[in-house]
Amino acid sequence: MNPTQPRRTFLSTVAAAAAATAVLPWAGCKPSEGGAAGSASEGGIKVGEFCSLTGTEATFGVSSHEGTVLAIEEINKAGGVLGKPIQLLHEDNRSTAGESVTIVKKFISRDKVVAVLGEVASGRSLEAAPVCQAAGIPMISPSSTNPKVTAVGDCIFRVCFTDPFQGRLIAEFARKSLKLSRVAVFSDVSSAYGDGLRQYFTDAFTAAGGQVVVQQKYSSKDKDFKAQLTAIKAANPEGICVPGYYNEVGLIVKQARELGITVPMFGGDGWEAPELIQIAGGDALKNTYYSTHFSPIQDTPEAQRFVAAYKARFNGKVPDAMAALGYDSAKILADAITRAGSPDPAKIKAALAATDLVAASGRTRMDAQRNPPKAAVILTVEDGKFKFLQTIAP
Repeated sequence: MNPTQPRRTFLSTVAAAAAATAVLPWAGCKPSEGGAAGSASEGGIKVGEFCSLTGTEATFGVSSHEGTVLAIEEINKAGGVLGKPIQLLHEDNRSTAGESVTIVKKFISRDKVVAVLGEVASGRSLEAAPVCQAAGIPMISPSSTNPKVTAVGDCIFRVCFTDPFQGRLIAEFARKSLKLSRVAVFSDVSSAYGDGLRQYFTDAFTAAGGQVVVQQKYSSKDKDFKAQLTAIKAANPEGICVPGYYNEVGLIVKQARELGITVPMFGGDGWEAPELIQIAGGDALKNTYYSTHFSPIQDTPEAQRFVAAYKARFNGKVPDAMAALGYDSAKILADAITRAGSPDPAKIKAALAATDLVAASGRTRMDAQRNPPKAAVILTVEDGKFKFLQTIAP
């Protein structure tokens, strides 16, 4: 297979899914073709999934995909939906701008999927959402937090909280828990996620009586941040908000500590990756904090069942928030298809709008904008490991 092309996975039956346990869950095989638009094919009900298995945000995509695979396997083992297995078609967008549009168009026009799952990154969800909306195919993002994603139209859903909520909770945590009055903001202006979260945090922090003493900017894939960090250090903030993704955040934290910046640094769910510790180093991450959607130590029965099943399926690996949300997106879709009583996309869309389901990441109910009000957790790093601090309700 040409390595420059997106890789595809097709889990056609429980047996095929079980066979995949011996290899990576996205190892490719040729998908079956056919089936009328918006209908189930002879083998089952086709669902497309797109995410980043390679590229700059691969950790997000791999975790989300593994959670999705686990959910589909469980659903099919229990008899599928409407008496048919779910057939999961997957493609890797390689963390590349524009690739998601091509993938989703193929899912809809060639593969005749009844729904689409994806993406983690808000920017790539925003690329694909208009395609799904125009075709009338429901799309569920596991963890794109930018509010513009579901604003595309009534076919677009998410199973995570949004950045307006996340920005407010980070601001509240900075003011009340960290006791900060003067902060710097260092944000990624090249991503919808980073720039949006910057604005929501800034608005909430200043409304709560705090002051943003300096703002600096960077772009994804930048490697040297010392000039901006030097300017931030000169402003003498009490803390630094870094709303970005783990690749750049890890380097920013590392370089900040090298420059003698010891104040608290904090951000949102874009920090969520084991690579954050590998890039920054455990010592550098002392006195850092981030908000996210899920912690494996949550004590709900649904969370603990998910953690146990995930660890059993993926050789003891502990699931992160992206894995939990990928899992929940597939469970919520299956629940909607079951309640719809049909694989017709219009009926699935209506059922998704009425979702009220408790799964790994908590209770998911859709509001009028197809966004679920959900709690967030705050994590920190101690002794080179992520540690749960607190839960913040919406």
